[in-house]
Amino acid sequence: MTIARLGGHRRAMVAVPATTRARRPGRRVRPGAVAALLAAALLAAAGAAGCSSTSANAGGAATSDPMAGMNMATTMPAQLPPAATPTSVNVYSHDGANALSPNVAGQRQLVYVPNSDQNSVDVIDPTTFKVIDHYTTGKNPQHVVPAWDLKTLYVTNDLANSLTPIDPTTGKPKGPNIPVDDPYNMYFTPDGKYAIVVAEARERLDFYDAQTWKLVHQVHVDCPGVDHIDYSADESFLVATCEFSGKLVKIDWKNFQVLGYLTIGGMPQDIKLDPQGEVFYVADMQSNGVHLIDAKTFTKIGFMPTGKGAHGLYPSRNAKLLYVSNRGEGSISLIDFATRRIVGRWQIPGGGSPDMGGVSADGSVLWLSGRYNREVYAISTTDGHLLARIPVGAGPHGMSVWPQPGRYSLGHTGILR
Repeated sequence: MTIARLGGHRRAMVAVPATTRARRPGRRVRPGAVAALLAAALLAAAGAAGCSSTSANAGGAATSDPMAGMNMATTMPAQLPPAATPTSVNVYSHDGANALSPNVAGQRQLVYVPNSDQNSVDVIDPTTFKVIDHYTTGKNPQHVVPAWDLKTLYVTNDLANSLTPIDPTTGKPKGPNIPVDDPYNMYFTPDGKYAIVVAEARERLDFYDAQTWKLVHQVHVDCPGVDHIDYSADESFLVATCEFSGKLVKIDWKNFQVLGYLTIGGMPQDIKLDPQGEVFYVADMQSNGVHLIDAKTFTKIGFMPTGKGAHGLYPSRNAKLLYVSNRGEGSISLIDFATRRIVGRWQIPGGGSPDMGGVSADGSVLWLSGRYNREVYAISTTDGHLLARIPVGAGPHGMSVWPQPGRYSLGHTGILR
């Protein structure tokens, strides 16, 4: 056992196994957050998972028995219906393979990896799987976030209270760092007017003018650990996850108003809307699976156990599958959006700690950071085999695969619509 920081980010000092330890600077912690972290530590110390690799192709059809070696017990309601018959609604309709915006013309195809414990970014050439550049940012960089207009990438330097802008045509920093408060993560409003700095330690969403970076409004949330966001299909509201309180918060972003909270327990992480706009999928690293939240009623309608430390959520390029990174066991689970069922699991050979990343523009490669292993994984979406294991700096986290298909960015590591 090693004394280290546990959780999605950086809060409390607890005893955790060396295989799951984090090494981020600490911050003030509420009692409830400490309890949640201690519970997570006990779960992490449990026996290691022993699932064999299964595979599914990029179109969602299994190439081997997807249930082999998997514990498929669920808490899904017996009558939970599959997704509605496909209609004209598809929130990812502009995110198809190589459907790149004119705004990214001339931009280099690169993978940007923020090394949270090394205050730097490594840049990977996806064609050679080699690190080709490295530069210093501010303290504790957490995510690389594409701007709404797709013309700039921002590194969120959490403990430096700054953003490092990157020019994606050169792959290098441009201009001075931009001062903002506590930028753990960052998103953009669908109209591109505001950048939403997720000030996790302050329990706030800070709305900045996306052009001048002047602070315009602050929304305080009564849920410690706010960190990830996604929008409804009509983009009228957003839902944020609160890791250290086991809650979700629904916000009317146009009027800067909290609409309500939903307690789901555990330690919610990433959140993604399904293509039909009916269900939010919420990864839970403590409950080791994904919650299903009805987008219309804002109620929980199911839970799917995916694997230890469920963390990142990424739709396939054809919007048929949802890739779930199970950080605590070194695997990726595949959820079929249409049936709302797990259809496969890919195991990283030798294990690992897959966290955040993205899918290549052509949909052929899933890229994920190895948070506690100083490495990045490139995984074939055809059959789940590991294409490359790339050494990087310490604490790689919210890496961005760029450019991405889509018209505009909503933020994080590359949520485009």
